[in-house]
Amino acid sequence: MSTTKTEREYFLDSIRACLMLLGVPFHVSLIYSSQKWAVNSSDASLWLTTLNDFIHAFRMQVFFVISGYFSYMLYLRYQPRRFLKARLERVGIPMLTAVPLITLPQFFMLKAWTSKYADWSALPPYAKFNNLMWELISHLWFLLVLLILTTLGMITFRWLRDQKRNIDYQRVGWGKLALGLLIWGLMWGAFRRVVFYTNPTLLSDALFNFVVMQSLFYLPFFMLGALSWKHQALKQLFVRVNPVLFIGAVLLLVAYIVNQRTSSGEGWLYELDALISSMMGLCMLNVCYSLGHKLLNSHSPGIMYLVNASLFIYLVHHPLTLLYGIYVTPVLHNNTLGFLLGLVMVFGVSFTLYELHLRIPLLRFLFSGKPQKR
Repeated sequence: MSTTKTEREYFLDSIRACLMLLGVPFHVSLIYSSQKWAVNSSDASLWLTTLNDFIHAFRMQVFFVISGYFSYMLYLRYQPRRFLKARLERVGIPMLTAVPLITLPQFFMLKAWTSKYADWSALPPYAKFNNLMWELISHLWFLLVLLILTTLGMITFRWLRDQKRNIDYQRVGWGKLALGLLIWGLMWGAFRRVVFYTNPTLLSDALFNFVVMQSLFYLPFFMLGALSWKHQALKQLFVRVNPVLFIGAVLLLVAYIVNQRTSSGEGWLYELDALISSMMGLCMLNVCYSLGHKLLNSHSPGIMYLVNASLFIYLVHHPLTLLYGIYVTPVLHNNTLGFLLGLVMVFGVSFTLYELHLRIPLLRFLFSGKPQKR
């Protein structure tokens, strides 16, 4: 195992940025999908619902694999305490900044300009607190989960660094990885089912959902990324095109859509979703890595600009999307036009705000966790 600095892997930076930026079409398409959201068009679009399902079915699984890869690399590069401090600053400062500047105003916006919280005054104290937690965490949930997994990394990464099991990772294929994720998905589903039968209200608790359920679901993907840093044979497996996995991604998308349309929360919707999404994430890991390695593995000023901008764009796009849904969507009667115009407007305003924030050192620090050079 080498801890020396290797040549920068541009394709992983590029994939991570693309996954972040996919949050914009995901949330804009959510307005026009059959999924119930704070703002929806008067009628749902089948193709935009399918697009929304596709993005949701794999995006964060692949993101956490890449996050685990880079996190373990930094763990080996720094002393453990320095690693934890650096990661908490890099992730925690933007998240804490976004709460008062983005998600709190967004909550008041939803409360004032939509019917989502029309009965707010009648809610009991716990319901008000819980709804507030859902709204304050909002689209920042992945940063919270990343903070939790990074903190756990002080234990899991040390175990990974010190473990001496003689496993030939050249012989580890997609089948063994799929089996491992399926077993974890079954355990996650069994745990959720126990909670459902013993204390079902806990499943609607925002903090329990993000801190426990989401962190547990994404933990194996995060550790798979770390493993692929320590054992480069795994990364080589990921970047080799596997047609079976490309076909598998299509079939699993069909299964995901069928489950979304036919199951319910009282049934097995979430347990089946965990299994399908785990396998979809694994298939799309190969799709993203192989295509990214082939097409994006070189330095490009344009791509690096998007890499640097992606977190800020993701943080600010959510309230902009809601504003678009509140004020523009009702006056447009063509879903495809509304979706495309929404992309132009949300991306346009987001990048304008990004350029403005670069000119203010304090905002550069708060939204990145470190001062940025122009």
